[in-house]
Amino acid sequence: MSELYKPGQKPKDSGQFKEVRPKGGQVSNTEITGVEGKPLPPTSKQGNKWAQVDKTKHKK
Repeated sequence: MSELYKPGQKPKDSGQFKEVRPKGGQVSNTEITGVEGKPLPPTSKQGNKWAQVDKTKHKK
């Protein structure tokens, strides 16, 4: 799995993110779209983080 982000952190790349538990394992099948340079939303429980599962595929 890729780099983990805390809620409120700004991801380096846009893409799809899944919520993961502190010791690993995803929380649900729900994915959110994170935008480069914009803070990620809160997680459902304290201590959980966001993991990027798929980067946006477009040219700049």
